[in-house]
Amino acid sequence: MSECAHAADLPRPEPVPLGTTRPECLEAGTDPVRLRLCLTCGHGGCCDSPPSRRATGHFRATGHPVTRSFEPGESRRRCFEDGSTV
Repeated sequence: MSECAHAADLPRPEPVPLGTTRPECLEAGTDPVRLRLCLTCGHGGCCDSPPSRRATGHFRATGHPVTRSFEPGESRRRCFEDGSTV
C-alpha cells in the first residue's frame, strides 16, 4: 500500500455515508455488491466486479478519486486516479 497525493486532500473526518444501499441498485432491481464509499462526498457504489461498476462511474462523473470498502470489518482504500491501494 502507498499514500497517493489524493488521500492527503480528503476531508477529515470522513464524510457520512449517504445511505446503506444504493438508489441505482434499487432502480435496476439489483442488490449492491461490495460497496465502496467515496471519501470525498459519501456516495456509495458497487465495486468493479458486477457489470454496473457504479463506484468507477461515480469517479468518472465527479473526479472524486479515493474510495474505501464499505463492507463490515474492511477498511481498504483505493485511488481510481492512481490505480493504487492507499
